[in-house]
Amino acid sequence: MEEHLEEMGVSFTPEIVENALKRCFKFGKLAIRFFEWVKHQPRFCHTTEIYNTVIYIACEEGEFGMVEKLMEEMDANLCAKDVKTWTILISGHGKAKKIGKALWAFEEMRRSGCGPDAAAYEAILQALFTARKAELAFEFYKEMVLKKMKVDIKIYSLLMDCLSTAGYIEKARSVGEDMIKIAQLTEAETYSSMLRSFCVSAKVDDACEIFGEMQKKSLCSDLKVYEVFVKGLCRASRMDEAMQVVNDMKPDLDPGGVIYGCLIDGFFRSGQACKALELFSRMRELGCLPKVSSYTQVLQHLFVSGKYSEACELYEEMVQEGVGADVVAITAVVSGHVQNNNISEAWRVFDDMKHGGMRPTRKMYSVFIKELCKTSRETEALRLLNEMSSSKIHVSDYILCLVRNSIARNGEHKKARIVEEEYVCQLAEHQPDLEGHEASSPIDAFDEDEVKELCKILTSSAKGDALNEKLDKTDLVFSPVLVEEAMRRCQRHGRAALQFFSWVGKQPSYCHSSETYNMAIKIAGSGKDFKHMRNLYQEMRRNRCNVTPNTWTIMISQYGQAGLTELALKTFKEMKIEGFKPNGSTFKYMIIFLSGKKGRRMEEAIQIFQEMLPSGYMPDKEMVDIFLSSLCESGRFVEARKAVKSLCKRGFQSQLGYSLLTKSLCRASRVEEALILLGEFGNLGCEVDNRVYANIIHALLREGRLEEALEKVEVMKRAGISTTVHIHTSLIVHFCKEKQIRKAEEIFKLMREEGCQPTVITCSALIRGYMNKGMLLDAWNTFYTMKFKGPSPDFRTYSMFMNCLCKEGKSADALKLIHDMLENQIIPSAINFRTVYYGLNREGKQELAQHVLEIKSNLKKERMISYSSQFI
Repeated sequence: MEEHLEEMGVSFTPEIVENALKRCFKFGKLAIRFFEWVKHQPRFCHTTEIYNTVIYIACEEGEFGMVEKLMEEMDANLCAKDVKTWTILISGHGKAKKIGKALWAFEEMRRSGCGPDAAAYEAILQALFTARKAELAFEFYKEMVLKKMKVDIKIYSLLMDCLSTAGYIEKARSVGEDMIKIAQLTEAETYSSMLRSFCVSAKVDDACEIFGEMQKKSLCSDLKVYEVFVKGLCRASRMDEAMQVVNDMKPDLDPGGVIYGCLIDGFFRSGQACKALELFSRMRELGCLPKVSSYTQVLQHLFVSGKYSEACELYEEMVQEGVGADVVAITAVVSGHVQNNNISEAWRVFDDMKHGGMRPTRKMYSVFIKELCKTSRETEALRLLNEMSSSKIHVSDYILCLVRNSIARNGEHKKARIVEEEYVCQLAEHQPDLEGHEASSPIDAFDEDEVKELCKILTSSAKGDALNEKLDKTDLVFSPVLVEEAMRRCQRHGRAALQFFSWVGKQPSYCHSSETYNMAIKIAGSGKDFKHMRNLYQEMRRNRCNVTPNTWTIMISQYGQAGLTELALKTFKEMKIEGFKPNGSTFKYMIIFLSGKKGRRMEEAIQIFQEMLPSGYMPDKEMVDIFLSSLCESGRFVEARKAVKSLCKRGFQSQLGYSLLTKSLCRASRVEEALILLGEFGNLGCEVDNRVYANIIHALLREGRLEEALEKVEVMKRAGISTTVHIHTSLIVHFCKEKQIRKAEEIFKLMREEGCQPTVITCSALIRGYMNKGMLLDAWNTFYTMKFKGPSPDFRTYSMFMNCLCKEGKSADALKLIHDMLENQIIPSAINFRTVYYGLNREGKQELAQHVLEIKSNLKKERMISYSSQFI
């Protein structure tokens, strides 16, 4: 690309570059590469507008590291950030659900002197709606109102939805009042909007109240109002009330096919199929023509119920009545014909649809192929596969696996292999090779919507039978890639994930892959069901599925993470006996587990480290850091030095190696040895950078040697080395420990002034310092600042704050933190639960203490794996 640009001979102006970038949104990585290339051209300078465009592209690509770099570049090039810059940042972070970053960007915009405009407020509100932060969204909305900014109608609607979903009904109503007073909407429009919002957010009782007010105000003259309300009642399975509303409608209002369709759908959803069919018949008798969706639901029910002839008659009636059958309806009919072994009729309906000008969708092809494979019609399934390819409809991995496995089950393994190779080659030709790399095989793709649908089923079914029923009803076409990805995302729901693994393995035209077995083994091990983990491994071998070093590494890592070092070591030896060579990950996990404080075995760790290097695997920074720290903590400084020397000989960076050794000595409270090593840096070809100083200063402060630590800070400054966030944090931790909270605050303020962003550890240290001084309000303020502006609290922050609150007799507040952790997908530990439980009991709050046990029990049910034979 760069060669072509050079050959063009074009004089690139900022306007040309900006317009070119704006036309390259679909090719984000190439756009960014062009941006990087053009800035090195003679006499060219990027403008704010160009930076804004590239920041937008980087946000869309999810390249937030690049976004940070671009922002720093703007500062370095003295390129002013305008309102649009900050608005793009807010919107980008909001879409990525990085709400803390979005709020930070909004505050930075204010600090920079750029007054937020209506677009900026809309961006932060959209971000808050996405994150379901209703209270914050309401506050920003109020700011808009106070500043007399025009609020878009869609913002009113989305804010009302957000507040309703969160249960803030009064605030939602106040937004409705503003719609009348400020936006000057009519009462009818406003009340209709509130009714829709309450129905969508499942606040049906409040919707009933609104509907009653509308009736009193005579605002129910529009049929759309009834449609919204009836649909809301049906979704909540309040069918009797829905029927009553329809019966009470004014004579001049005809319910029509839409409202009847809502009722039919509601009856089917609530398991009242007889009432749905009765209503369907009655509306036809009344001369009301059902909508195509109602016909489709009844057709599906008849086919599933074995009433094949009735379903066929109904479809013919539907055609004669002139109800335009859509793709969904025709898919149901085609599927019904195949299920009843009337393949010729299925093809007739399918071909008639195409002759009528309607194109089959990928979903329709998937369902048709799935049903054909179930009835062992591989030849016809292959015909459909060819048709998809010639129609340029993407043949997904699901469909390809389905046909391939079906052919293989028939004993035609060679044909199955040919089919797979042929389609992989065909589809690879259509893959864009924008980066100049080899195009990835489509066999590795999965459909995001289908993964989400499957995850929803797995996470919403508590009981085994209910899960199997839902899985039986789904029309998804299962492939190993889809199964693996769904299980990966549902690891927290281990029981459901493994039950799904067992269920899908028994489905026709499906075979588990090495990757799906590996994922199941990982989930079983993470739930500490090691017996089932081993059973899965044995099953994998029985089914002649390819066992790889990665399979062994997963089992080793699960034992190691559970603290079962002996079993991890035993499995490592068993792996080698079985003839499998450890890979880099295997070596890494073994060394990390053997180096851990719990069950530490340094002799074996040194032995495996010495085995790893000649095998050609280079350790990463994390492994070297843990290994050296363990050696130093064990007093084995000679071995630590030898290890670094060996690594550097094999290409490991000397600067990094000796920096990590210094850090390890400091961690082991060997400050004098670390200072001696510091004096040798010049001879070793290394320089003393701010990271090395940070470790030395931290170690000195930990030993109470404040004056020496401050002296090192001065030495750094004189050498022109910048102070890092780690050094500031170490000083804050020291002063908080000494209960000199004002000095800690001064350091924190100095950090901000220097543009040094605090880390989670910095803010956590301040919270601990405030709690030690009894400054509860300041601690909470710091915590909420972390939540909404970043850096987000992590597991350690929550645990520390929880302990402090329980010590202060505020265990009820600590319980709120447990709820907050779960909302943010952070799993509380057994110690967290125990701390809060005992704290509440001490404070005489036995009911809340019992609630803690219930939360723990529910979480355990989600994560722990049953020994039931259904998973084996």
